[in-house]
Amino acid sequence: MENTASANKFKKQALFLCRSGLAASRWSRGEVTVTRTRLPCCRDGRRSYGPRSPTIIVRTMISHMFLRSNPVLRKTRLAVWRSWRSWKLSLHSSTVAASSGPGHIDRSEELSSPSSEKPPHMPVMLKEVLHYLDIQPGQVVLDMTFGGGGHTKAILNTVPEVTVLALDRDPTANSLAQQLATEHSGRVKPLLGRFSELEVLLSNTNIQPGTIDAVLLDAGCSSMQMDQAERGFSLSKDGPLDMRMDGERYLDMPCAADVVNTLDQQALASILTAYGEEKRAWKIASAMVKARRVHPITRTQQLASVVAGSFPPAVIYARKDRLHRPAHVATKTFQALRIFVNDELNELHAGLRAAQAVLRPGGRFCIITFHSLEDRLVKRFLQGDDLSNLDQYHFSPRKQATRTAKLGDEKRDGGSVHWLPLRRKVITPEKDDVDENPRGRSAKLRAALRR
Repeated sequence: MENTASANKFKKQALFLCRSGLAASRWSRGEVTVTRTRLPCCRDGRRSYGPRSPTIIVRTMISHMFLRSNPVLRKTRLAVWRSWRSWKLSLHSSTVAASSGPGHIDRSEELSSPSSEKPPHMPVMLKEVLHYLDIQPGQVVLDMTFGGGGHTKAILNTVPEVTVLALDRDPTANSLAQQLATEHSGRVKPLLGRFSELEVLLSNTNIQPGTIDAVLLDAGCSSMQMDQAERGFSLSKDGPLDMRMDGERYLDMPCAADVVNTLDQQALASILTAYGEEKRAWKIASAMVKARRVHPITRTQQLASVVAGSFPPAVIYARKDRLHRPAHVATKTFQALRIFVNDELNELHAGLRAAQAVLRPGGRFCIITFHSLEDRLVKRFLQGDDLSNLDQYHFSPRKQATRTAKLGDEKRDGGSVHWLPLRRKVITPEKDDVDENPRGRSAKLRAALRR
């Protein structure tokens, strides 16, 4: 009887608040704290502020009052919400598959089929790259990231009598370049090595500095590497936690599993902060250390589960990508480990300096990046900044702007003494290109002319 009487009393108080245009912002043990802010309501499809329906507010207040006083009900409600969320996601995926109609093609079977004609690598921003490189017949082009060969094949098919130097540190990509060299006799010269080894590789092929007409650098991880589960780059496919772009070329090179299971919590958090720009780096590093005490982290799905366990459920379902699609919370962690294992930023800097040395005056340089760390480095290089210490580019945007202002006297015409930008603003993919190749949604292209 006492509970019923208190509930009725609380209901009357809530009704009075609703009718008077006030709102209850906090309740505990049947007591209501009144504020002068109105609850948000929906009018004509728009979010506004005004008195909501008294019945809705009363039900909400009473349910919260009893949930706060009973921990068992709180846990039950959380479990029911998780089950409902899983059921809703599965229902949405089945509805999308059914709405495709009888002519729908099962993409999962197409990907698993060995006879699929889908290329291993879809070139990103191909039309823009060909436009800004402006390759002429008989010129020499350096593709510093051959990958699946998408850009190189387009150059060979578009421009006659052109010679392409196909560089890549991945042995699998190098084998594809050798196959392409047999198809185009004398027009493709495969080179196996890193950006930092480019000078030696070119000297072995009798290519002198300052003689190349155009250079393309497509930074980051290729789709071919992401699709191979045994390489350990993808968090959606279970495989060994490897992430080495060089494969088995360097047996003493540590892989991602060595990093996760060896470094302490402070070092792991520093890697996630610097190379993944992850705000919850310390909690993720703590979860890694706790998990590896029970069992070593050696699989990609295992690491993804450990990272997801360090996030509350609300954050897991709230993360979205640039296309507003659900994004895995371990994406930044995988990116940070991949950059650290392969020393990508230092290699990118070495590649930029190598391209500056091999390009002739008037030669064109196109660089494609996929995250802010790479794009920031490329932008500063083309502006003529001193990149001898890459750690300075992990500063906040305000500190970077201050440092750029100090170095502004050394630049001219919006670029450095070595580069003239072909376009002042960064170039991003068009909507049709993103729909066709969603992996290139975050790509940024910068083009410059060698002075």
